[in-house]
Amino acid sequence: MQRTRLSTLVEQAGQRFSQWIFNPWRRISLAVISLLFGNFFATAIAATAGQTAEIDILISAILVAMVELISWLYHRSRTRDQRTVLPEILNSFKLGMVYGLFVEAFKLGS
Repeated sequence: MQRTRLSTLVEQAGQRFSQWIFNPWRRISLAVISLLFGNFFATAIAATAGQTAEIDILISAILVAMVELISWLYHRSRTRDQRTVLPEILNSFKLGMVYGLFVEAFKLGS
């Protein structure tokens, strides 16, 4: 591929972001933000699917497939010793989503 200004700019931005994210506090903060966003996502999905009451089975199948896919990606990256932040953020999102769905289930049960 030919080196252009745009490709150089994108490459340098990626390198700077990876250096920025290497700080453990920034990595933890992104994981916490992802965890909270997963909790919000679960609450929003439960409220939306509960309103229509027609696509509950489809939504639950999609959520289970998404959780399994994220788990597969996370554990696959851990076995290869890749130190990328994306699988960790996705795993945090998954944990927040599962926690949020449990909280919604307890709210409906009481």
